[in-house]
Amino acid sequence: MTLGVIGEKLGMTQVYNEEGLCIPVTVIKVDPLTVVQIKTLEIDGYNAIQVGVVPAKEKHLTKAQIGHFKKNNLENFRHLQEFRVDNPSEYQVGQKIDVSVLAEISKVDVSGKSIGKGFQGTVKRHNFSRGPMGHGSKNHREPGSIGAGTTPGRVLKGKRMAGNMGNKKVTVSKLSVVKIVSDKNLLLVKGSVPGPEGKLVTIRPSRTKWN
Repeated sequence: MTLGVIGEKLGMTQVYNEEGLCIPVTVIKVDPLTVVQIKTLEIDGYNAIQVGVVPAKEKHLTKAQIGHFKKNNLENFRHLQEFRVDNPSEYQVGQKIDVSVLAEISKVDVSGKSIGKGFQGTVKRHNFSRGPMGHGSKNHREPGSIGAGTTPGRVLKGKRMAGNMGNKKVTVSKLSVVKIVSDKNLLLVKGSVPGPEGKLVTIRPSRTKWN
């Protein structure tokens, strides 16, 4: 269990390494996180810390959220998230956590909500093949049969059909950390990360075995 950070995806650019090779990178702005709550195995059933990011006005929060922050004399935050930790006693409420926690990490897993593409048919959403495009064909981009009539007499759950595409949590594993610009709170990782520009993503040290 290792601590991660939360950042805002700014966009993509390219940098050159020491060998002169051009590397495509995603720029993530990682503002310092504030520890809002500490959860322990004895009280909550698991060890974790809750962190807050992106300051918020009271009019955008519920009374329960406002009371949660006032309890420890903290400023209001729009986004809260938990990170599992092995030893929560190492952290204190109000403590700041910045991008330096990834200073010695070379591979990271980045999680975020993918770009929503709206309601899509089966050809685009599930890569179905289309039917004949001749004038007499009544099956150009139709989904086709979705089950037998008598047995089982219903549509089985999980059938691949048309529906909302994208807008779900996606994790890209084993992205290389190219550079950390500490004075500007910027993190550069090789390749693309989920979600549109301006949205929050979670960066954790990679849990996948790599060479």
